[in-house]
Amino acid sequence: MVEDEQIPTERQVHALPLFALAAVALVLDQVTKALALQTLTPGETTPVVDGVFHFTLQRNPGAAFGLFTDFPMAFTVLAFVISVGIIVSVRRVPDRLNALALGSVLGGALGNLVDRIARDPGLFRGHVVDFIDFRVWPVFNIADMAIVTGAGLLILASWRNERRERASS
Repeated sequence: MVEDEQIPTERQVHALPLFALAAVALVLDQVTKALALQTLTPGETTPVVDGVFHFTLQRNPGAAFGLFTDFPMAFTVLAFVISVGIIVSVRRVPDRLNALALGSVLGGALGNLVDRIARDPGLFRGHVVDFIDFRVWPVFNIADMAIVTGAGLLILASWRNERRERASS
């Protein structure tokens, strides 16, 4: 007699793209930060497209865009709580778009969390490595891009789900 195999629900299937995207974002973020640290000089800018796109190595102790620099521990805790919250709620992700959105946020949060844990000036107070500079926006990194993209996708998913609910009622 064969035991009943538990077939994963549609929501459980969404864990794979969520964790896959999170892993890609995390690895891409950490690899590009390592390259930036090896090849760029802090504070100096290297133009890729002069006046439009540059690489500028900066260390950010605060939140996105250099805000709240006096509270690095708070952002470490926040990134940890967001990451755990996403991981714990993975079985309740309603669809693939939400899974991709949350995977992007998770990968970005983990990317910056690694910096806060492992980089100078010390454990849980580390400065995030930023290096992407479009000259009209504060310097940022791949993790920041992943977080912002994920937030945008969450807004899109919410809007799409709301439209579906209205259409079905």
